[in-house]
Parts: sequence; structure tokens; C-alpha cells
Amino acid sequence: MAHYAYLNEDNIVVTVTVGKDETELIDGLDTETYYAQGTPYTVKRTSYNNKIRKRFASIGDTYDAVRDAFINPEPAGATGFDEDTCSWIVPHSDDA
Repeated sequence: MAHYAYLNEDNIVVTVTVGKDETELIDGLDTETYYAQGTPYTVKRTSYNNKIRKRFASIGDTYDAVRDAFINPEPAGATGFDEDTCSWIVPHSDDA
């Protein structure tokens, strides 16, 4: 079982679904291409274990093609961005 994020024209995740493992071809197509057929969306594989595209995609995240990563919206109070994890840096209240 694998998970797939559907991206709109702005690379924003609009939904995440369960599908076949990415190692399988479906009707001769890779899974991302297969699941995108007949939709207005681009489809990208995502993973709960963060080994694929830095983090599990959530609705509202942006897919960054240069980093090949899903990035959540910048939260209030963010003080920076960690390029290694592709996540926002938000100080904890006890760090202030």
C-alpha cells in the first residue's frame, strides 16, 4: 500500500489517497502517471516514514519540485526554514 498526493496547478495538495505500491506498474504506467490520468491534477507519491519527499503530504501543503519535498504552510511565529528537513523552525514557548 502506498499514498499519493494530488496537486493543483499551483502545486498545492488538494487530497491524499491510498493506492498501489510505487514498484508496481498499472496498465504499463508508473503509479503517479496512472493515478493522474483523467484528472486535472499532478500526482506525487508521499510516505508516512518521511523517506519520500521529506514528509507525509497534507491537504494545503505545497510540493516544491526543486527540493522534491512537501512543505507545510508557514506557521505563525516561524523564525526560519530548515533546508535539511524542509520544515519551518518554530521556537517552543520554553525556548523564549
